[in-house]
Amino acid sequence: MSFIELIKLIFPLLIISGLLLGLLYFAKRFALPKGKSNILNIKVLSSQMLMPKKYISIVKVQDKLLVLGVSEGGINLLKEIPATDVNLPEEMSSVSPLKFSDVFKKFSK
Repeated sequence: MSFIELIKLIFPLLIISGLLLGLLYFAKRFALPKGKSNILNIKVLSSQMLMPKKYISIVKVQDKLLVLGVSEGGINLLKEIPATDVNLPEEMSSVSPLKFSDVFKKFSK
C-alpha cells in the first residue's frame, strides 16, 4: 500500500469526522437548554407514595390541574381539574414541596 492510497483512505475519514463534530457543536449550541420545563408551564405541586414504586401526583399544566397515578408501568390520568375551579394558595406556587394531604384537602372541597 503506497502513501497516496493511505491518504485516500484517511482523508474521507477526517472529513466525515469533522462534519460530525461540527453538527454536534451546532446541535448543542442551538438546542433547548435542559431544565427549562417552565417554558411548558409544568409544575409538580405534590406527590405521595402509595406503595413501593407507586405514586399519586398533582401536576399543574398551564391552566389545568392533573391528578396522575405514576407506577413502573406508566402514568395514568386519574382526574383533570380546571385551575380556575380551585383556589390555590400562594404557597402552592412556591418552589418548596407541600404536604400531599394539604393539597388533596384543597381539591376535595
